[in-house]
Amino acid sequence: MSLFAFGLGYSARRLIERGRLGPAAGTARTLAAVEAWRRSGVEAYLFAGAPFEEKLTDALRGADVVLVSIPPDAEGDPAIRALSSPIELRRLQRIVYLSTVGVYAEAGGAWVDETSPTAVALPRALARLKAEAAWRDLGDHAGVPVDILRLAGIYGPGRSAFDRLREGTARRVVKPGQVFNRIHVEDIASAIEAVVAARRPGAVYNVADGAPAPPEDVIAYAAELVGVVPPIEEPFATAGLSGMARSFYDSNRRIRPDKLREIGWTPLYPTYREGLEAILTLERQA
Repeated sequence: MSLFAFGLGYSARRLIERGRLGPAAGTARTLAAVEAWRRSGVEAYLFAGAPFEEKLTDALRGADVVLVSIPPDAEGDPAIRALSSPIELRRLQRIVYLSTVGVYAEAGGAWVDETSPTAVALPRALARLKAEAAWRDLGDHAGVPVDILRLAGIYGPGRSAFDRLREGTARRVVKPGQVFNRIHVEDIASAIEAVVAARRPGAVYNVADGAPAPPEDVIAYAAELVGVVPPIEEPFATAGLSGMARSFYDSNRRIRPDKLREIGWTPLYPTYREGLEAILTLERQA
């Protein structure tokens, strides 16, 4: 088996490091990133929305699994625009598209599963839904199953509450009743592996820890673990958040990863507490 990743980012890196989907190739947005990936043994290619170079197309043709983590832009999905025809995907077994739980409609704090309604109120949610549909259409035309993985808030080593505390950017903004789901990058990688191995290709999966929590609690627990005073609580109404930051608080959902559970997946880190503890242990061993 071999993997081609459109977007050699944080989640793809951990998946490739685990090595369970075989040799990997993929795309990066800068020459520096391409060179760094190649030094690590991954055949990387520059892609920033332009037509594919011939070697990239050859690598794509030889892949068994395509992972897509490039976000859509104002014109749609960049990788789909660059595909001249579905011929490049003809030999593939699976396409896995990494989307977001942000596509679901506001639920007022209720539980949301893969059958829950999606929303089109926010432009970025609509762009994601359009990208999901575009990949499904391409897969249907090419005869390749497309799995949609809707991810909760991603965290892990180098991208956690500890980093924000050290940088001085951690805040404890409190909006009563507000909760978010999260997912450790290790669990994203294991979820992708489980989906590829499953005998139900072409499904939608929520990838979340199943344990939603207020964001201020995560910062407080991280501060407790490292023995520092947590930032003071700030009421949401007077926190002075940017428009983008405020928009994340507009939706209040509790995400259930029901379909992943049906195929036997369980998160290694069922709550943010276990995830943060593991990150701290890893940092102290470094």
